[in-house]
Amino acid sequence: MTRNAYIFMDFDGVTHPWGEVEDFRCLVHIEAVVREFPEARIVIASDWRMLFSLPKLVARFSEDIRPQIAGATPHLLPKTGAELHGLREREAMAWLRQHGADPGEAAWCALDDAPGNWLSRSRLVLTDFKRGFTSEDAVALRRMLQGFRDGVRNQVGQVAHSLWARDSA
Repeated sequence: MTRNAYIFMDFDGVTHPWGEVEDFRCLVHIEAVVREFPEARIVIASDWRMLFSLPKLVARFSEDIRPQIAGATPHLLPKTGAELHGLREREAMAWLRQHGADPGEAAWCALDDAPGNWLSRSRLVLTDFKRGFTSEDAVALRRMLQGFRDGVRNQVGQVAHSLWARDSA
């Protein structure tokens, strides 16, 4: 039996280019990968979770993907500006703990266009905010999820880390 793999997903800069029409034009590519991994569960980590109800957010996804939406991360309030760095990751780890998963052992990754949101860069598929989720990102997400499925922890980290290095160069 394959355990769940959690995808903590941002919207702006991922499902559509940041600052453009919020048409979710890239969501179809994310959903195509998710269809290949029935164990994948999407957790919404976007600021949109504070503006819209979960049912409204879930409605953005294709009907066959909706059962794989596991919820949305809690909103943690930083006490200082320095606490903004890695905030989304802390929210994701809080969500995992709230749902009975050990953050150190859980299979999870993130789709985001802002690297400062995530301290665990080896688990980040970093999108280009000007383009949103691309075919290259689909390859990275597919490798990440396959690594989780295969239980190859080092491969997952190496794949994601090399992609991080490419994107930050």
